[in-house]
Amino acid sequence: MSKKLIVSCQALEDEPLHSSFIMSKMALAAYQGGASGIRANTVADIQAIKKEVNLPIIGIIKQDYNDSEVRITPTVKEVQDLFEEGVDIIAFDATARARPNNVTFESFFNEVKTRFPEQKFMADVSTVEEAVHAEKCGVDIVATTLVGYTADTEGEEPLKTLQGVLQTTNLPVIAEGNMDTPEKAKRALELGATAVVVGGAITRPQNITKKFSVTMSEVDLNKEEN
Repeated sequence: MSKKLIVSCQALEDEPLHSSFIMSKMALAAYQGGASGIRANTVADIQAIKKEVNLPIIGIIKQDYNDSEVRITPTVKEVQDLFEEGVDIIAFDATARARPNNVTFESFFNEVKTRFPEQKFMADVSTVEEAVHAEKCGVDIVATTLVGYTADTEGEEPLKTLQGVLQTTNLPVIAEGNMDTPEKAKRALELGATAVVVGGAITRPQNITKKFSVTMSEVDLNKEEN
């Protein structure tokens, strides 16, 4: 997936397009538009997507636990489910935050790497330091997925963090998280990213519509008429 566009096809339970069938068609549309990979959430969605496209899949399972803020593939159980289904890459939250049952990332990854030694793993990070730590733990890929989505990185610029990660790790680096314009995606590749994951800017029409609606609402129609 070098120098390629990966489209994240996800819709959570409270979203209008929540449906494995719809996500499979979203993946097909992404493929027809030139995507060379898909990021997908849940085994059901992945199974449906596989019926529509023959593209590499980054698999995750978002699961909430009461004792942790980590929700992207937070425990070994989710990794086991993804492994059994079969995906090219399993991605998970690799931030410094404690996982369910107060498990550290290092302890979690040591277990999954031991149990699934041939599986490729991608670390979703929010800081340069987390990327460095994930590399030391032995992950295969790092991605800037969570920049701006943790308390410590709120408001930070993903491209700036991406540049820092690229300068400090020897792993393939995927740009992800707020890559919401073609210009940002292009810049990520220019900086040296292996690939770019784009999600909501392509696959969440409610968010796309809101951008239009908010911007258009700023126009003072009465002033225009005058």
